[in-house]
Amino acid sequence: MTVTAGDPSQPATYWPRGLSRSVAVPRTSLHHNLEVSAARYPDKVAQWFYGREVTYSELLDETARLAGYLRRHGVGRGDRVLVWLQNSPQFAVACHAVWRAGAVVVPLSPMLLPQELQFFLHDAGIRVGVVGAELYPKARAAGLSHAVVASLGAGVTNSPVPVPEFFALPETAEGTDVTWTQALAGEPGGVVPVTSSDLALLPYTSGTTGRPKGVMHTHGSVQANVMSAGAWVAATNEDVLLATLPFFHVTGFVNSLLAAIFGGSQCVIMTRWDRAVATTLIRERRCTLWTNTATMVVDLLANPDLRAQDLASLRDVTGGGASLPEAVGRRFEELTGIRFIEGYGLTETMAQTHTNPADRPKLQCLGIPTFNTLARVVDVETLEEVAPGEVGEIVVSGPQVMAGYWNNDEATREAFVELGGRRFFRTGDLGRVDEEGYFFFVDRLKRMINAAGMKVWPAEVEAALYRHPAVLEACVISVPDERTGERVRALVVRRAGHEGATEEDITSWAREQMAAYKVPREVEFVESLPKGPTGKVNWRALQEQRR
Repeated sequence: MTVTAGDPSQPATYWPRGLSRSVAVPRTSLHHNLEVSAARYPDKVAQWFYGREVTYSELLDETARLAGYLRRHGVGRGDRVLVWLQNSPQFAVACHAVWRAGAVVVPLSPMLLPQELQFFLHDAGIRVGVVGAELYPKARAAGLSHAVVASLGAGVTNSPVPVPEFFALPETAEGTDVTWTQALAGEPGGVVPVTSSDLALLPYTSGTTGRPKGVMHTHGSVQANVMSAGAWVAATNEDVLLATLPFFHVTGFVNSLLAAIFGGSQCVIMTRWDRAVATTLIRERRCTLWTNTATMVVDLLANPDLRAQDLASLRDVTGGGASLPEAVGRRFEELTGIRFIEGYGLTETMAQTHTNPADRPKLQCLGIPTFNTLARVVDVETLEEVAPGEVGEIVVSGPQVMAGYWNNDEATREAFVELGGRRFFRTGDLGRVDEEGYFFFVDRLKRMINAAGMKVWPAEVEAALYRHPAVLEACVISVPDERTGERVRALVVRRAGHEGATEEDITSWAREQMAAYKVPREVEFVESLPKGPTGKVNWRALQEQRR
């Protein structure tokens, strides 16, 4: 079953009421979005950051000044520039300055160690970077040629919520490096013209199956999802977006940072996730839109002090990265009256390819293809389309899909397949589609557990375990078994008040919820589950530790 967002022959029952099936993607640069909003709303607060308010005119002025410095330091069209900052107004300024200079943003995780950073500097050919003061020692150790060093705490005073300790670090620079203040002291730089097909962003894949790969996104492919993010939830310039996802990751970058600037909205920025701070900001800043991950929702609901009125200002809550278990989604709706809008996408698709309709979402569901996007579920071997309800690999085609992998033609060829004369990206994710065109995630192709010839999908077992009252978080992995080859193990974080729950309590309950071969053969109780930089449970680390 092919599901096409822009095809008027598709069933109208699932498409959001009053919403066009397609949108025209701007052919202008990403920097132009900031210019437009600054011209329209110069005195409006664009970003709120621990009490610091940055207007659109201030954001544009700092962007122009940093761009001027970058150009005087030799950064030109097509050059790759490291943006190694945690969530902050400085992150927004750095990215738009790079684009104003005609160059390419390379956003990387602040969690990288110097030896890891070295790989990216070499692979992307990075000479210049904008880095946080807390990351600067690591950048120097990695051999970054030239750095602009920013203290994220600059201008933050009288914050109504606790601030990270590293905010106190001063701007310091050694050798030929400069501080943020020094870089912005010079004359503004002009705009280097680029086209929508020029490279704008080079995020990297996680590298869980080998070396990380640079993902080439143009101004056009990024704009496609920046445009669709706001249109899908009918965002206006009066909305206030809470940013809790890291900006270096495509979902937070598009749906929180860039979508707010495109629409002239206000973005309330958190540098790090903290459920108490998030609750306070939603309540006090009257946040209306929030994009998050399932783990954030789980953590928020685990707060015993959370009240429905704390979240009363929220209109739409969207998320991705991993499916929100149905049981968690129902608890969230019972508390807030809001139905969680789940979406789906990858780094290679600049975040969303699918999203649930706001007026008709389904729980634990990826949603339907967004504007101008085609999606299919195909047989992994034959690439033939499978029937509704059958499991296969999700493949997508749309304006948000990457141009290819950086300096890796072989990987690019393997990532795409031509079906019916159209180029589709192979996601590596297994899923199914129902009769109404809604897509459902089954699991990663490489994560399947083979228990005595029976296929077990960990995500399915995890979703069931979340329905148990004692389970706060769960992760299912495989462990070697002499008799069956592999067996199912569940790592479980117990919910407060259920510390007495036993392994037998979980497994006996599970036998009533799922087929016997899916039931975890063993349950290991843990204090917490490791999370990656985007907040998703790092199942691969747990898998490797216990093999």
